[in-house]
Amino acid sequence: MSKINHPSKILLLSIVLFHGLAIQISFAKSPEKPLLKDFIGINGHFQFKPELYKQTCRLVRNYHNINWDVKNPGAPITFPRCVNKVDWDKHVYGKWVDQGFEVDLCAQFGSFGESNKDYLKLWDGQEKWIHEYGYEMAKYFGPSGTRKLVTSIEIGNEPGNDFDDALYQKLFIQMASGIRKADPKMKIVTATARSGEADKYSKSLEETFSSPEIRSLYDIINVHVYATKPKKKGQSPWDRSYPEDPAIDYLKVVDVAIAFRDQKTPDKEVWITEFGYDSCTPEAMKKREGWAKKLNWTGVTDEQQAQYLVRSLFCFGERDIERAYIYFFNDSDGASVHASSGLTRNFEPKPSFWAVKHLYETLGDYRMNRVVHKETGKLYAYEFIHASNKQLIAWVVWSPTGSNREQRVTLDSLPGRIIKAVQMPLQNGDAVQADYQSSDATSLTLTVTESPIYLMFEKRQ
Repeated sequence: MSKINHPSKILLLSIVLFHGLAIQISFAKSPEKPLLKDFIGINGHFQFKPELYKQTCRLVRNYHNINWDVKNPGAPITFPRCVNKVDWDKHVYGKWVDQGFEVDLCAQFGSFGESNKDYLKLWDGQEKWIHEYGYEMAKYFGPSGTRKLVTSIEIGNEPGNDFDDALYQKLFIQMASGIRKADPKMKIVTATARSGEADKYSKSLEETFSSPEIRSLYDIINVHVYATKPKKKGQSPWDRSYPEDPAIDYLKVVDVAIAFRDQKTPDKEVWITEFGYDSCTPEAMKKREGWAKKLNWTGVTDEQQAQYLVRSLFCFGERDIERAYIYFFNDSDGASVHASSGLTRNFEPKPSFWAVKHLYETLGDYRMNRVVHKETGKLYAYEFIHASNKQLIAWVVWSPTGSNREQRVTLDSLPGRIIKAVQMPLQNGDAVQADYQSSDATSLTLTVTESPIYLMFEKRQ
């Protein structure tokens, strides 16, 4: 049995060794953490059902291809209707906002970018046009507009090193300037970025987003992170590990992005706009095809997807970031990477749906307050406090492992009178009560598993 005697203070500074660099990380920069309901988001698309997913969050991100709006750069801009006959107001954003969602619009270059070998010719001389495009987009969709459909715009999704960086910077400056001119209240978000060299999916923070001109135009640094396992013979390069795994770069990528922000652009926010886990059915796994079969791709179980998504949100919430968007809203049970990442499967809730829903409903009005205990491979315990009623305190405890580990632990120095203890649910209905024993008012003993347990307290007067 593990005994936790004294809650530790929240970690203020840490040294992270990442790609050979020692970087000082601040985990507690902001004076106040966001409410969890203002932190948890989801990635959607055309088929998104706002009435279903509003049970899990109020923030939604959408992939919005520029080539869906116009035939080519330089063509007439006709928001909200576009060249593929979609009315973004009537068919997409209007429906989402009417259900209470706040929208982050990710403007992708689509076939005007990496997938088109002649994209440099397409954009030649179109700086004025992309400025106008940004202006018209913000003017119609922005928070100062009549419909107020979108509060933030990302300029590019994952252009990475396949998209000419000099061109991207020109387009970013012009489009961001147009957005600023049309609606200063619109938040401007970078394309996916990382500290260090650019890769296939991310631009370099130092190389692309460090110039004074570009820094003055964006509000948000955008990070995508996936818990990829270290390379191993016989294992696909897209297999995922548990979020707290010390052998992976999952949280380190976030930490170095925060360190860059703290050092170079302290007025900016950091958002994670994609993170997720694939979980398909055993039947789908038997039907793996192509590279997924050849490279032995393996997803996580439905239970692990639920555990790892919720625990990722807690690990992200400890850090100085403002939002984290789950990838993805729905899947069709595909046996390959990103093909089974949904909270629903064919729009039927998976265990992860119920787990995220429970988190949203239980702690949505709470803020992360401090780390109670953090011991690699053994026990994590975080404290949250209700935003408007400081007497209500929650501890969330779990085993930060990926091996079905259980441990009997004793928690001391409790913050108040325990009201209830519930296990993270994996199905619809009331969460299962977690068994615990308490010999006095200041401690309790319970079995901790890889599914978080929510301990709800009322502070003693």
